[in-house]
Amino acid sequence: MNRNVLAPGARVLIRDAEWLVRRVDVTSTGGRALSVTGISEIVRNREAIFLTEAEKSIEALDPAQTNIVQDSSEKYSAGMLYIESLLRQTAPSDEHLYIGHKAAMDFVPYQLDPAIQALKQPRQRILIADAVGLGKTLAAGILLSELIRRGRAQRILVLAIKSMLTQFQKEMWSRFTIPLTRLDSVGIQRIRSRIPTNHNPFYYYDKAIISIDTLKQDSEYRNYLEGAYWDVIVIDEAQNVAERRRSSSKRSKLAKLLSGRSDTLIMCRPPLMTEAQRASQAS
Repeated sequence: MNRNVLAPGARVLIRDAEWLVRRVDVTSTGGRALSVTGISEIVRNREAIFLTEAEKSIEALDPAQTNIVQDSSEKYSAGMLYIESLLRQTAPSDEHLYIGHKAAMDFVPYQLDPAIQALKQPRQRILIADAVGLGKTLAAGILLSELIRRGRAQRILVLAIKSMLTQFQKEMWSRFTIPLTRLDSVGIQRIRSRIPTNHNPFYYYDKAIISIDTLKQDSEYRNYLEGAYWDVIVIDEAQNVAERRRSSSKRSKLAKLLSGRSDTLIMCRPPLMTEAQRASQAS
């Protein structure tokens, strides 16, 4: 085996599966550690690290030996279908909407504005402030769908008040097919009992929804939260994590901590009211 061909971008055959080399590191014993991503059907999109010294056979696939097969289908339909499938797998990089507006809902144009505005930014950090019933959850779901389509939302954490957990989870699944695993203190303890003691329970599920009051317990979860990272963090009813005058509540401290654990931060809350509006609402 020629080590020079084991460079990033090369395709290799290891353990009867085809892999794409992403990174090559030299080990302390003089061998090489190949960081790869699966290409074959069984291992597709799986990541692994193989040591050249430990593997019996690592075969580098030569592109020059690729067999060209003629497309014999009518009007080259098979080849066009293959090209179309590749194009659909290509992640978009612009601010246009591709799937978010196709969710199971009767949207109105203003619900698309937060996603369009956020996608123009290199880091999506946005506050969605609409009146009750105008679709803050739908606007957040549209943006999440677009980020998933772009491969930038594999790990999602949603924080909500306890009374809104079921509704938010249901909306994300029934309208956008985004599965959120609901966790509470008992669920987190159950995860901790299944994994080694040095593992972080917040890496057990990629997409989870948790009550704000569950995570605000600094002494129990702070170390785990400081060691975890998500692609997207959503804080629903964000007015509950705001600082009150000069004091900082546990909820606001939690929000500050999590704001640095993700590039994308989506906050949803009702709009601010004037004193006259508060007095009118109170009366």
